[in-house]
Amino acid sequence: MGNFYKDNDDIQFLFRHIDFKRLAKLCEEEFRFAAEFDYAPSDAGEAVENYEMVLDALGELSADFIAPRAENVDREGNTLHEDGTVTRAKGIAEALEKLAQAEVMGFTLPYRFGGLNFPNLLYSMATEIISRADASLMNIFGLQGIAETINAFACEELKQEYLPPFAEGKVTGAMVLTEPDAGSDLQAVKLRAFEDEKGNWFLHGVKRFITNGCGDVLLVLSRSEPDRSGGLGLSLFVCEPGPTVHIRRLEDKLGIHGSPTCEIFFDNTPCKLIGERKRGLAPYVATLMNGARIGIAAQSMGIAEAAYRIARDYAASRRQFGVAIERLPAVRDMLIEMKIAVEAGRALLYETSRIVDLAVAYNKRVEENPPEDKSELKELKNDARSYKRYAGMLTPMAKYLCSEMCNQVAYDAIQVLGGSGYMRDYASERHARDARITTIYEGTSQLQIVAAVRGVCSGTTEKYLADLAGLPYVDEVKDLIDKLAEGVEQLKVAVEFVKDKGNDYMDLYGRALTDIAIALINGHLLCDQASTKVPMDVAVAPGVSSANGQVVAMKQRKALVARRYVEKNAPKIKALTDLICQGDRSTFSDYEALVGPVQEQ
Repeated sequence: MGNFYKDNDDIQFLFRHIDFKRLAKLCEEEFRFAAEFDYAPSDAGEAVENYEMVLDALGELSADFIAPRAENVDREGNTLHEDGTVTRAKGIAEALEKLAQAEVMGFTLPYRFGGLNFPNLLYSMATEIISRADASLMNIFGLQGIAETINAFACEELKQEYLPPFAEGKVTGAMVLTEPDAGSDLQAVKLRAFEDEKGNWFLHGVKRFITNGCGDVLLVLSRSEPDRSGGLGLSLFVCEPGPTVHIRRLEDKLGIHGSPTCEIFFDNTPCKLIGERKRGLAPYVATLMNGARIGIAAQSMGIAEAAYRIARDYAASRRQFGVAIERLPAVRDMLIEMKIAVEAGRALLYETSRIVDLAVAYNKRVEENPPEDKSELKELKNDARSYKRYAGMLTPMAKYLCSEMCNQVAYDAIQVLGGSGYMRDYASERHARDARITTIYEGTSQLQIVAAVRGVCSGTTEKYLADLAGLPYVDEVKDLIDKLAEGVEQLKVAVEFVKDKGNDYMDLYGRALTDIAIALINGHLLCDQASTKVPMDVAVAPGVSSANGQVVAMKQRKALVARRYVEKNAPKIKALTDLICQGDRSTFSDYEALVGPVQEQ
């Protein structure tokens, strides 16, 4: 019997290393729900025990039920019928039924709607585990943010109508945002929302590239103010499938075949307003998108973990030139880089999710239950603002890093397998196809960088790095912390240089600035993991100096990971700083000559 939680030493280690008891205390609001709901925990220990039980159950379900169906799901895909209905792949339908039976479709919803009230960090872990089994299933399991959006912004009547069915797994949802001429630029949305004389709202127009557009609850971004262009003319509505909602086509895609991507025509469809008019894009969809970006980062982690494991297994068993190919320097170096890249991505994703949980909890305390003491209230507000700024910076960083890493690892996994990786005999080619979308949807990597670099250049990164530098580290990594401090000084030089050159220059070198910031943040996170107090041993691969059954302390192993990561990134940080400070603007001045004209077809 397999288990995608129990067979993953890194996830199990981080579950113990991260202070989940603090998150539980905040999510459970001092465990006040235990008096009203019999399944709510009464203390932090019970909460953390519940968290691990759910990860354990999802790990088993993913390994034994979901993963064995993934190949057939990929080949079968979805079917659009003449009446506009969609039939999902058999394996996806069966998996959704199992997830509903496991009562995990309301992961972060409050108890009063039947949810589990779990922290976002645990949801990220669960999403990664499920994505490792089948990335396309995550596109439905991971859409629980739709229910969270209704919970955050809709009236009580709509919450009561929609949230309990979500938590029971009776319905699935869709974020209905993009249009033929409004992809990343959602301010250009044209789909019309209009009101009749009785105050009833209706939708009219076309939406495209809608993940799970055949779902039961559709959140639709629409132009409710025809005389206002841009984001201020947009509102958010909820509607359900019916005779006026027409699925016109299913997209024929490169990957994630189990996830139906729909084009929808709304023909005067009855709908209901979420929250207030003109706030559809900001803050409602912006909040929804931030949650979705963390979800894609978790999906990327699952794909990368799956791809790495195939490559690792193949390299140990495939023999060439008389030895297993993992003995060849180029291959073993590639495997180490893949493994460390996965752990670095996971470190940033889980830290981002933790910060998001803190931001949500502190903001909720300020709004709903502020302390009477003025100095305590002031401190609480300052903490809430800091966590919000950190979350705003880390979320695009996590999405960018994990999705780019996922593509590289999936690509390298095929390289390790050689010709076999290119064939459908192994799942490597499916993972590579599934990986490709992660750097595109919910905002391309280029857009994530535009969002992240503002935090890098505004001082947020510097303040966050100062917080990380203040953590207690063991002596074994103190020299690495000193090396990271040198990198922080180089980042300051690069930021000051960029500030003098204007926003266009900042965007031009946004990737270099963001890469430096992420390398420094992850360096600290890995050093923190190497300073853990968690007593845990992990297996060592049999090799020249080790045999089967040998183990190493996770603390010692993480010190090795941190050292390799920090020392390999130090010269890259220096090189990127030099690149930024060269002042080269040829992208602006020489574009026409370098690219040349568009060729006539």
